[in-house]
Amino acid sequence: MEVKIEQSWKAALADEFEKPYFASMVRFLHEEKAEGRKIYPPGSQIFRAFELTPVDHVKVVILGQDPYHGAGQAMGLSFSVPANVPAPPSLKNIFKEIHDDLGITMSGYPDLEKWARQGVLLLNAVLTVRAGQPASHSGIGWTEFTDAVIKYISDNLDGVVFLLWGNFARSKKALIDTSRHYVLEAAHPSPLARGAFFGCRHFSKTNEILTKEGKAPIDWQL
Repeated sequence: MEVKIEQSWKAALADEFEKPYFASMVRFLHEEKAEGRKIYPPGSQIFRAFELTPVDHVKVVILGQDPYHGAGQAMGLSFSVPANVPAPPSLKNIFKEIHDDLGITMSGYPDLEKWARQGVLLLNAVLTVRAGQPASHSGIGWTEFTDAVIKYISDNLDGVVFLLWGNFARSKKALIDTSRHYVLEAAHPSPLARGAFFGCRHFSKTNEILTKEGKAPIDWQL
């Protein structure tokens, strides 16, 4: 089956694309479209996180749950929205923590492509959603696929920093070899966590780890 995804990831995940669950998922998405259901993000952006952060560029993984389900928001990068869309509440809290942690004045610019191009894989566990229906595609096979992505990174790269925010993301820790990689855990940045995310200092901690590993730190400023 032909899947349009960045070449290094296409090679890394070749086995996944041949598995029955992936074929079933593709059929499901085609049926959704045929039935006139609106799916986010647009088809060309479903694998955008992989396009912007090839395998050998991955230094940091920020794991989200599933795409934004409002019109014009989802763009294939976890927590990110296009430049012309107001930053959602979780992203605003991420920016507040960066400011408090690093003293950086954030512009509020909500497109995180700059992070992705520096090696931050902005990976949602589920890569599509039906318009207006959060988690509507959570059971179609995406989590099996993205678990394989996490496992591939764990098994084939070294010194990657995984940022796991909230219980769902933290449940993926079992897929990560913590003798080879770094896992930083915190509450979810959503306002529903009542501020428990604040003070995690994950952005300075990530850069300290990357520097120790001999890798360039991330310029978080937007």
